[in-house]
Amino acid sequence: QVQLVESGGRLVQAGGSLRLSCAASGWISSNGVMGWFRQAPGKEREFVAAIRWTSGSTFYADSVKGRFTISRDNAKNTVYLQMNSLKPEDTAVYSCAASASGRTIWFTVGYDYWGQGTQVTVSS
Repeated sequence: QVQLVESGGRLVQAGGSLRLSCAASGWISSNGVMGWFRQAPGKEREFVAAIRWTSGSTFYADSVKGRFTISRDNAKNTVYLQMNSLKPEDTAVYSCAASASGRTIWFTVGYDYWGQGTQVTVSS
């Protein structure tokens, strides 16, 4: 069983930066992937970024490429999402997720465990 707890979400002005954290407890597979998804009001949950736990390979949605950076601290079992140049359209509940198999990482179906989410609001 893996438990995920996100933190760091808050209100920020457009153009600002935030760093989200996701602390994982429990066993993380060596093939595992940690991902960030977001869901805005009235919209479906969408993929933001992912990182392979062992290799550190990263993956990004086109909408955040060049602005967001995902990273991990294996010793702390924590994944981070550094968000720069934030836009009002980045406003959403951001959730981290863990995939044991490391497959289908672009879609929610590929993930086995989810955090409760943290609200990010970007004002214009």
